[in-house]
Parts: sequence; structure tokens; C-alpha cells
Amino acid sequence: MSQSRLEFKVGIFVFICLALLALLLLQFSKGTNLFRPTYTIYLTTRNVGGLRVRSQVLMSGVEVGKVAKTQLSPEGTIVTVALNIYKPYIIHRSARFSIEQFGFLGDQYVAIYPEGNQGPVLEQGAQAEAQEPFNLQDVARGAAGFITRIDETAKKLNDAINDVRRLVLNEETLTNLAVTVGTFRQVAENSLTTVENVDQLVISNKVPAAMAVSNLMAFSEELKSVGLSAQDVVNTNAPQIGIAVSNIVTSTAILTNLLAQVQEGHGLAGAVLRNDQLANDLSVLASNLALTSRNLNEQGLWRVIRGPKHHPSEPKPASPPATQGRGTFQE
Repeated sequence: MSQSRLEFKVGIFVFICLALLALLLLQFSKGTNLFRPTYTIYLTTRNVGGLRVRSQVLMSGVEVGKVAKTQLSPEGTIVTVALNIYKPYIIHRSARFSIEQFGFLGDQYVAIYPEGNQGPVLEQGAQAEAQEPFNLQDVARGAAGFITRIDETAKKLNDAINDVRRLVLNEETLTNLAVTVGTFRQVAENSLTTVENVDQLVISNKVPAAMAVSNLMAFSEELKSVGLSAQDVVNTNAPQIGIAVSNIVTSTAILTNLLAQVQEGHGLAGAVLRNDQLANDLSVLASNLALTSRNLNEQGLWRVIRGPKHHPSEPKPASPPATQGRGTFQE
């Protein structure tokens, strides 16, 4: 055998050994099975983090497939992840997909949570949504902003405390507060004394107050009895009261008619009101009648008729002057 043919055969043997070694490395490092049947489902998410091709797909902690491909949409907002799922494993529509990480610095993988195995089965080409992976940097940035807001709030709180110390907790304010508290205490003591005095007054006048209340109740009972009696009287004499009221109304109407006739000049009273001379004569007559009545009361009827006695040496009294009345005389 020539030297060149031997070298060719050795080269082919070495190549085949290297290929087998590469396959073995892939098989034991990633668990890849090139001859195992799979079906593909597609996941959509906004961010895949550090997920790579050939990353594991675990369901309840057991590997059920591999990540076949990740593709970004033209708009750059949606990422599509193709999963090669081994044939024996069935995934339902109710399953929840999430991109998680092994430990704190480990590789990322796709986790599948069955969630009760409800709904139809995902078959070849089915689509589902996946939760975004936990991003520590985003959390750190959010925490940094939160810490900044806390720092600003602490500064504002410190300024507010300084203002309170400067404006409220100064010596003048505390002195006024102490005076106010002292005054309030004095008022409270005075109020307590007043209440004690009122209590003493009530206790000392308890018996008279009880008697007054008792008398008031008795008076109320008597007043109630009087009211019932008055009600009985009214109910008993209701017809007579109605007749009396009717008579009063009739008398009022008659008196009103009579006054109207007098005002119009009818009858003696109307004539007296209309004729001033007649009214004057009636006045003089009434005066003379009053004088005569007085003389009768003082001197008696016989002395009035005979007239007064005169002594011979005394001058005769003058006759009374004439009056304007008709047949009347004055004293």
C-alpha cells in the first residue's frame, strides 16, 4: 500500500472520529436528540432577555423540548420564539409560558405551567403568549428612581420639621401654650366647682322640687277635671248656647238698624241729634230735673211745695230768673 493512500485513510478516520466526538459532546452537553420526533409551537413576547437557540423547555421541571429559533418583528416590538416540543408531551391551551433563569447568573429557559390542562391541545404551528423574563436592571433602575423620590421626600420632610421647630416650637409659642393650658385647667376647676354647687343646690332642694312637681301634677289633674266639666257643660247646653248666640246676632242686627235710623234723623233721638235747639232744651230739662230731685232729697216734698219761710224783717228773696226751657226752673 502506498504512502499517500495510507494518509488518506487515516485522514478519513480522524474526520469520522471528530464528527462522532462532536455529536457526543452535543448529546451530553445540551441533551440534543437528533433522531427524536418533535412538533413546533410559537410563542410571542415583548422581550426574551438572554434566551438563546437550543435553550431548554421545561414543564414541571422536566425537559420537554428545545428553543429552535427567535425572530424579531419588523417593528421591533414583538419577538417570536419557536419551540420544538417532543412528541410524547401534550400541552393544552390553558398552559402558562414564562421565560425564567437558572439561579441568579444561570442560563435562561422556557418554563411551561400546565394550569389544570384545560382547553384544546396545542398542535403543530399553534401560537401562544409568554411572560417576559425578570430583568434585574429594570428593577435596579426603578429602585434607583424610587430611592431618589424617597430622598426628595426626606428632604421635604426635613424642611417641614425645621419649619415646625422655627414657627411652632419656639419659646414664645411654647410659653403661650403653657399659659393656655394653665387657663384651661383653671376653667376646668371653676367648672367643676360650679357643677358641685349646682349638684348641692339640687340635692338641698330635692324635697321642695318634688313637692312642686307633685303640686303641678295635682293642679294638672284638677285642670283636666275642670276642662272635662266645662266640656260636659258645653255639650249639655249646646242648644241653649246656640239660641243665645242667635239672639245676640238678631239683637246686634236690630241695634245696627236702629243706630242707622237715628243717624238718618228718624224718631226722637234722631231729631235730637239733628236739631241743636232741641238738644239744648233736653239738656236744660235734664239739669232742672236733677236739681228738683236733689231738693226733694234734701228738703222734702212739702217744703219744696210751700217754699222757704221768710222772717218779716228779712227782705223777700228775688224770684229766680227765667230760663230758656219750657216751664222749667233753676235753683
